[in-house]
Amino acid sequence: MSVELAVSQLGEDLFKGRDILVTGGAGFLGSWLCESLTLLGAEVTVVDNLSTGSLENIKHLTVLKRFKFVEGDVSSFKIEGKYDFTVHAASLPAPDIYVGKPIEAMLSNSLGLLNILEYSRRHGSIVLYISTSEVYGDAEVIPTPESYWGRVNPVGVRSCYDESKRFGEALCMAYFRQYGVDVRIARLFNTYGPRLDPDARYARAISRFIIQALNSQPITVHGDGGQTRSFLYISDAVDALVKMMVKEGLKGEVVNVGSPNEITILELAKLIKKLTKSKSPIEFQPPRPDDPRRRCPDISKARRLLGWEPKTSLEEGLKLTIEWFKKVLKP
Repeated sequence: MSVELAVSQLGEDLFKGRDILVTGGAGFLGSWLCESLTLLGAEVTVVDNLSTGSLENIKHLTVLKRFKFVEGDVSSFKIEGKYDFTVHAASLPAPDIYVGKPIEAMLSNSLGLLNILEYSRRHGSIVLYISTSEVYGDAEVIPTPESYWGRVNPVGVRSCYDESKRFGEALCMAYFRQYGVDVRIARLFNTYGPRLDPDARYARAISRFIIQALNSQPITVHGDGGQTRSFLYISDAVDALVKMMVKEGLKGEVVNVGSPNEITILELAKLIKKLTKSKSPIEFQPPRPDDPRRRCPDISKARRLLGWEPKTSLEEGLKLTIEWFKKVLKP
């Protein structure tokens, strides 16, 4: 399902007259969310330091009067104006990036989020915090419900991301309980689609596999490939996030946003090889440190509270993503 179709089902005037601040809005997820919010009538301001985001993702939005881009670091950015909603999506979400920049990864989910929450406390904004399935760590309960507390190594190489996201959730709930701030926490599972960074070639499994397959390079699988993930297409993710923003009665709620369909990484590599009609061999490499063995969400809460579930199959979403990569990888 396209973002445009998801938006049309929500109603074009859903955010008419509303001002929304989105941190990390030039990134993969943030740019798609901003595009949807503008289509829904919102006045959108993006703050992004472009550490992982790209102006290319939002250049089609910069011509709109309802859209404003500000280059800045959310950890120190002085928020001015009045916003009805603040969305904190600024993050370093890929393991190969945050392992190399652990301090930067932690600051966006601590000082950056504190900046957003303090602003929202003073101005009464609704806060949507984009959290992650990484808060569950190497989960022992699959499918994993929001009630599961997690199994995370607090001093491992991935802890800069996992634990800062967990801290971010705790900080949101502290502001909710102490000041009554309307916070909503979305725990996103692996999300993919067009605009995945083609230059971060080893950061995400789907982008890495597609690029390798299209370039007739070996498709590199870490470990034995038996580890699982659940992949969510971007339009389905945006649909859930928008619903979390506008739905009544979600103050202080945490909701899993992901696909309930689990697939092994080896199966994913084979599927991408098939869809790209590639002859690339599949090569196995050493496993990543602290890499969770399984990941699959329980989305019964999203079904109940949002009336939401994914509509795009993995094969359909991968075809759309592959076509996008073919265009951007052309010499």
